[in-house]
This record gives sequence, structure tokens and C-alpha cells, in this order.
Amino acid sequence: MYARVEREGVEDLVAVEEPLEIRVDGKALAVTMRTPGHDEELALGFLHGEGLIDGVRDAGPDAALAANVIEVAGPLIHEPGERRFYTSSSCGVCGKGAISEVFVRSASLPPGPFIDRDLLAGLPSLLRQPAFALTGGLHATGLFDEHGEPICVREDVGRHNAMDKVVGWALRAGEVPLAERVLCVSGRLSFELVQKAAVAGCPILVGVGAPSSLAIELASERGLTLCGFARAGSLNVYAGAARVSAD
Repeated sequence: MYARVEREGVEDLVAVEEPLEIRVDGKALAVTMRTPGHDEELALGFLHGEGLIDGVRDAGPDAALAANVIEVAGPLIHEPGERRFYTSSSCGVCGKGAISEVFVRSASLPPGPFIDRDLLAGLPSLLRQPAFALTGGLHATGLFDEHGEPICVREDVGRHNAMDKVVGWALRAGEVPLAERVLCVSGRLSFELVQKAAVAGCPILVGVGAPSSLAIELASERGLTLCGFARAGSLNVYAGAARVSAD
């Protein structure tokens, strides 16, 4: 989604950023800054990535409240207590009150798939980003099969939101855990993206940009293949190299 603005007498297109409140059984749990669209997927993907749900739930806009409110059916796997979340478009872990709350446990990842290095390096070129092409202001996450075919691509001003939307889509489609899939992101590889991929059961995460030290540490700990700087037919493998074949 984009908006038309005027700058120096010229019309320009910019990405839309608005708050979304996520409620569970009528109780406010989180507010995230996002690009409107696929909000039900975003809410489900966010709750799954936080380890608060383990499957699809009914989710939809609350007609009695503002348009930027999504209601999700409970119950949660566990109650977050007094913990509440506020996430900006640039931060996926803001609002968590303790370091221990940043880490969400995930099941062991499967050994496969085993994918050609050149195929992984070419995934960013297959990310469909129509809103980015118009505005230059959005991130994208794509879900691919082992042959490099795109299954679902979502855009958002927040890179973590884009991934949440993809995971939410996968929950609704019965695709989670993503045992034979690959996730590809259009930006850098941060800790929270590795965590979300691991919780969704995806064994391979590819990014256009660089990984952080904690992202590499978490990927190694969870047995996830982490590939960065995927561009121009090359990429760097920072963890889980056994899933990457050279031919």
C-alpha cells in the first residue's frame, strides 16, 4: 500500500505506515507499526513467532473498534502476564521487559532440504516487490520451495512484519512447520528474523544483507542454515553449510 504526497511541487509515492493493535479474546496484547494489508496474517504470524499460539486461529478486524484492530481467538498457549508488546517498523523485539523474554524456544529443525548454492543466491531476484518498486520504502519476505519456486511473498515497512505475514499465511494454508521450505528476506538478517524462521520450522533463511553476530549464534544453536549477501549469483553461508550443495 502506498500514498501520494507532494514534494517540491512534484507528486511522489511513499509507503503507508499505520499502527495495528492485536487483541486476543478482546484483550489488547500488542501494537505494531505496519503497512496495512494482510493484517490477519500479520497477527497470526506475530503470535506464532512469540510462541503464544501453535496453530491457526480465527482472526479478523473488529468492526466495533477502529479499522486498525485485529481480534484473534484464544486461548494462548501460555499467558504473557503483564508483558505487552510495542513494535516499531524497525524493531521486532521492542517492549519485552527482560532479556530472557527475547528468546523463544523452537523444535529441532529437519536435516533437509539440500539446495544448490546458485539457486539460493538467486532467490532475492525472485522476490516480487511491486510496492517497493513504486516507493523504495518496503521490505519483503518470500517463502520458496526446494526448487526455488515462490509460494508466498509479502511486503511491509517492517522486515519482521513481512515475515510475520508470510508465516501467518503459512499457518492458514497448513504449511507450518516449514520443513521443506526456504525463507528469503530483502534486507539484513537480524536476530528476530532467525528466531521467527526457527519457530516456524524453516531450516533455511537467506538474506540480501548481512547477518548480525547474534543471528549467526542463534542459527548455529538451532541448526538453521543462514545465508547472507545473496546477490549477483553469490552468497555467504554463516551457519548450517551442510544443507548447501555446490552443484
